Amino acid sequence: MPLILYQRDDCNLCDLALDVLAQARVPEFESVFIDGDDVLEARYGIRVPVLHRSDTGAELDWPFGVDAVAAFLQP
Repeated sequence: MPLILYQRDDCNLCDLALDVLAQARVPEFESVFIDGDDVLEARYGIRVPVLHRSDTGAELDWPFGVDAVAAFLQP
């Protein structure tokens, strides 16, 4: 399933989210930095980090833990 992690440069919460995704052994995902993209900043500005499933359009907003990520990835 295609996953995208929307994040910002120099974002401590984003670093924490990356650690959670590693602990949850999330398969490959794309990191998209919203900085400088007016559309993405309007959509995700204060919400980052956000994990997005491209197959369903579902999104998991921070804060999330390993259990929440595992549930999010279920079909």
